[in-house]
Amino acid sequence: MSVLTISNATAMAAESAAANWQTVQAQAAELGESPFWHPQEQKLYWLDITRRQLLRADAATGELETWDMPSEPGCMAPAATGGLVIALRDGVFRARQWGGLLTRIATLDYDPAQMRANDGKCDALGRLWIGTIDDTRVNGNAALYCLDCRTGNAVLTRKTDPASLPATTGNGLAWSPDHRTLYWADTASHRVHAWDFDSASAAMSAQRVFLQFDAKPADAMAAYAGRPDGAAVDVQGNYYIAMYEGRRLLKFSPAGVLLASWPTPAQCPTMPCFGGTDLRTLYLTSARLKRSADELAALPLSGCVFSMRVSVPGLPVNFFVDR
Repeated sequence: MSVLTISNATAMAAESAAANWQTVQAQAAELGESPFWHPQEQKLYWLDITRRQLLRADAATGELETWDMPSEPGCMAPAATGGLVIALRDGVFRARQWGGLLTRIATLDYDPAQMRANDGKCDALGRLWIGTIDDTRVNGNAALYCLDCRTGNAVLTRKTDPASLPATTGNGLAWSPDHRTLYWADTASHRVHAWDFDSASAAMSAQRVFLQFDAKPADAMAAYAGRPDGAAVDVQGNYYIAMYEGRRLLKFSPAGVLLASWPTPAQCPTMPCFGGTDLRTLYLTSARLKRSADELAALPLSGCVFSMRVSVPGLPVNFFVDR
């Protein structure tokens, strides 16, 4: 299978005029990530990795709540029996309610002084998948893990091997609507992988490169479409990827055809998700961490959460299943 390479020029030339972003919350995160829409609560959840905070906002009132964490949260998901599952730097924890006691349920097999949990979410059967990030940016030790707690026991499995698939920053995790394809990106290599996925066994096979983006140009003045960060999928199987430093959100067909490129109000969009009662509100987190004063002056909403209405509904959040 040939690799679908997306050049900086292609991604930037495909801009859609239909982008109509609204600012959901004026409180800017340093590194906003892991958004999801909670259908029962009608609230949007997301986190700020750098500030070690979880956040949620009521859709009707706009009321914002924050919850401080003991270390950096990489990702989180709602639990079917209430509360959250949260992957922190030093382990995966269960909270039975917002602001409640954090109980460790798993420890990832890495040195937390050099690595932490990053992008992740649950699959359709309630298993939590967690990508990691190599803080050193040199070892290529990032991997993808699956945590299965459905029987009451925590079974943690590493699903990718850094020896055969080196990665620096695990991102872009998503599944196709029929649960037969799994997507996972390595941000540093500007690459999105795809696997055939067996939902019952969580087996991954037939690994291939789904998308390859151009590297960041050495010339600071050259055009740059960004690198793949967080992702989401709609009911038609289209793959939406936030392009960090590229100031755009891209939409690809299941065949890897670029369908849309929306400019964003922040240079560093981080992750989309779908929400609202009809799942046609597209939410997008962003970052302002280590951005220049000139950039922040030009893009003052960097770090905020944005939304826009789309024509195709997205897939709902999957809930974590445990006992």
